[in-house]
Amino acid sequence: MPRTEWTLKLSTKLSKSISQLPEHVRLKMFALAKDLEMKGPMQPGWPNFSKLGDNLYHCHIKKGKPTYVVCWRILSKEDKIMEVYYAGTHEKAPY
Repeated sequence: MPRTEWTLKLSTKLSKSISQLPEHVRLKMFALAKDLEMKGPMQPGWPNFSKLGDNLYHCHIKKGKPTYVVCWRILSKEDKIMEVYYAGTHEKAPY
């Protein structure tokens, strides 16, 4: 039977820095992570969701100043594996 949910990994760099995010931002990131696992990489319900390139996506998880974003990528479509590689301020986003 094919898998319906996705596996979501955090990059090593993000795993080390996640505790530095404000708590309310961390909670929103975990809510997005749950949506990614359940619904896959396409997240049009999240603010400013967009495709950044082949298998690369992002959305805003907190508007205002500073704006916080999350970036993720598909590692394997066949195995349904994604990686969140950035969560932080818009100014430092890697795109």
